[in-house]
Amino acid sequence: MANGVASFQVPMLNTSNYDNWSIKMKALLGAHEVWDIVEKGYVEPQDEATLSQTQKDNLKDSRKRDKKALYLIYQALDDDGFEKISSATTAKDAWEKLQTSHKGAEQVKKVRLQTLRGEFEALHMKESESISDYFSRVLAVSNQMKRNGEKLSDVRIMEKILRSLSPKFEHIVVIIEETKNLEEMTIDQLLGSLQAYEEKHKKKQDSVEQLFKMQVKDKEESMSNERGQHGRGHFQGRDGRGRGRGHARGGFNNNEDRREYPTSGRGRSNRRTRYEKSQTKCYNCQKFGHYAFECRAPKNKVE
Repeated sequence: MANGVASFQVPMLNTSNYDNWSIKMKALLGAHEVWDIVEKGYVEPQDEATLSQTQKDNLKDSRKRDKKALYLIYQALDDDGFEKISSATTAKDAWEKLQTSHKGAEQVKKVRLQTLRGEFEALHMKESESISDYFSRVLAVSNQMKRNGEKLSDVRIMEKILRSLSPKFEHIVVIIEETKNLEEMTIDQLLGSLQAYEEKHKKKQDSVEQLFKMQVKDKEESMSNERGQHGRGHFQGRDGRGRGRGHARGGFNNNEDRREYPTSGRGRSNRRTRYEKSQTKCYNCQKFGHYAFECRAPKNKVE
């Protein structure tokens, strides 16, 4: 678009972002080289005929730049915002109307500052919050306080941060307070030191958690192995008892063994007994095939 107006994104103003919006708009207007006309304005002569050609050229340029600035301000407003400045004839007038509308009178400004002071003092770092995010929260409130007239030094901001950190930073806070001079530090330097400590603390926590997980895993595997061994031992015990019963009945473990070497009267040992008796001579009747205590013949008196 002509004059480079569309080469920048114009920030939109709403009911709650005037402070930040005004900073962004000042930068945008400055980039288009028209902030000075918004801040200081220009004077419309009562009679242009009395002006020299140089003065006429300067007046023409001022009017052109003023309209450019006014157009940029228009682009940042919704319909309600436009209504507030629709009667403004210059960019300076429009800017002042917006400032009065959003920042209010001096009394309203003081009330707002009191609210911001309370928010600043109540700030505390959350346990799950990163040090970078907490710095951003603190600086957002402190910057609003400054824009509303509070004289807030960097040392006071750093002191607030140090005394409101979460307990995990206690060690580094003690070191900084004892070894560093906050008067010689910047907020960025403090942030860097705390971020470095946060990273070390995080790595240490990760190592501890990893070790704990490994210990839990080892314990679970050990318990699983013990349960497996207990199950196998129970099975072996039952099998062992089975073998014990087999031994008691004849020293064999299965039916095939018992068929080959039965323990009943029909077995091999009984045949062996009958064979041995056939070669045995009775001392009572002098016949073979039985012992004397089995003999049915009349008992002979042994000489």
